[in-house]
Amino acid sequence: MAESLHTDLPRTDGVPLPPRYLLHPLRGTARFLIRRGFGVDVHGVENVPTDGPVIFASNHVGVIDGPLLAIFCPRPVHALTKAEMFEGMLGRFLRGAGQIRLDRFGADPTAMRTCLAVLRSGRAVGIFPEGTRGAGDLGRFHAGAAYLGLVSGAPIVPVSMLGTRARGAGSSALPPWRGQVDIVHGPPYRFERTAWPRTREQVRASTLLLREHMMARLHEAIALTGQQLPGPLPVGQRNIDEDPPTGVERGA
Repeated sequence: MAESLHTDLPRTDGVPLPPRYLLHPLRGTARFLIRRGFGVDVHGVENVPTDGPVIFASNHVGVIDGPLLAIFCPRPVHALTKAEMFEGMLGRFLRGAGQIRLDRFGADPTAMRTCLAVLRSGRAVGIFPEGTRGAGDLGRFHAGAAYLGLVSGAPIVPVSMLGTRARGAGSSALPPWRGQVDIVHGPPYRFERTAWPRTREQVRASTLLLREHMMARLHEAIALTGQQLPGPLPVGQRNIDEDPPTGVERGA
């Protein structure tokens, strides 16, 4: 069955899967080391499907969110990662850890097909619908997660990152030393797999539904943990990692 899915449009037969040789072995050691500096609690593991394709969609407040998703996610995750990070030693590490290079400033069919190949092979994909670090309140919400959910039918598990950036701290700040970080997995949201062609209107409507679900789960995570979002980045830093003006905006 999985093999036949690769011939659905867009086709992914022949698309190479990201490597996994650094995705599994280092997670335990990395968890131990991170917990020496920060208190990290993972909630809602029971909401994560134990097998089959799954999309982890997380809010994005701090520089450590991506590593935390890769290290503490209940399942090894191939996360979409901005192309600018795939340089030098870090780029080689990210490739070996199975992360997926994404050009945020233009259509990137290679990244989308790689994500679909991962899902159609029963693995997990990670995505930050906000695109870049910020308030973490899902004020801007890109369509990638909903699109992947429509094409694959995979459940989308909302992830709320809380405590990964202190209020008023800059975009590259780590959490306070010995500070508390909470990673909350909410109940999954699922779209029925939609055959090609999928219209722009379908994707936009699905994006709004997913955003509403994730916002509700974020509010529940805040109530559960007692944490608060850090608010927007300092004024002088808000355009350092400027994100393309796509997706749905607050109030849309």
